[in-house]
Amino acid sequence: MNPLGHPAENVPLQGRYDGLPGLPGGSTAIQYTTVNMTPEPPKDHIIWSLCCFLYSNPCCLGLAALIFSIKARDRKVAGDLEGARHYGSTARCLNIWATVLVSILVLIFIIIMIVLLVQESRSYNSYRPYDFNYRG
Repeated sequence: MNPLGHPAENVPLQGRYDGLPGLPGGSTAIQYTTVNMTPEPPKDHIIWSLCCFLYSNPCCLGLAALIFSIKARDRKVAGDLEGARHYGSTARCLNIWATVLVSILVLIFIIIMIVLLVQESRSYNSYRPYDFNYRG
C-alpha cells in the first residue's frame, strides 16, 4: 500500500473521541489515519531546454541541456526517479548557464551599440562644413 521507501505516517484524529458509537463506557483506543503521499515527479525542464536550444545556444549548452532533458524524461517514463532527478538537475544547470551567458552577451551588445551611437552623434555634431562664424 505504501510506496517503497516511504513509511506510513500515523496522525491522531483531532477533537474529542468517546469510543465507538453504541459501545458502553467508551474506549481509550486512539484511531490513526494513514495518508499515502506520492512524491512530486522530477522535473525534466524540456520546454526551457527547447527554448535555450532554439533561441540561445552559446557553446552548445542549449543542445546539451536538451539531451539531458530528454534523458530525464526517458528515466521518468522507465520508473527510475532518482536517475530522472539527476538528469533533470543537470539540464537545469545547463539551462541556467546558457540563459546567463546569452543575457550577458545581449547586454554587452546593447551597451556597445549605445556607445557607438553616442560617438557617431558627437562626431557628426562636431563636423561643421559651413561655419558662418569663421573669419579666415
